[in-house]
Amino acid sequence: MIAIFLIGLLVLVWADFLRARERAVRVAEAACQRQAATLLDETVELKGLGLRRDGRGRLRLRRSYGFELTRDGLSRERGWLSLYAGRPESVGFETTEGQTIIESPERSEG
Repeated sequence: MIAIFLIGLLVLVWADFLRARERAVRVAEAACQRQAATLLDETVELKGLGLRRDGRGRLRLRRSYGFELTRDGLSRERGWLSLYAGRPESVGFETTEGQTIIESPERSEG
């Protein structure tokens, strides 16, 4: 009985991670479009997980992702984003010139 519960819990956790990853891809694609860039490999990479309390004191999961993009089809730039409680928290880019661009959460609603 415990084994079935653990397997069910594992499936739920895995499904949650897949949904969050899909959301992160959509956020990254939308942010790249606003930057006149293309998301490379059409994917994001999970870089970190953390817990943080929300305004009501509940623990919420914060996921950080990295991705690569191109503006000219030749060079690669790095980008990152974070989802907090399943919602975009921030999106950032490092250009080939070394400039860092950070978007506000309102603009990153993909």
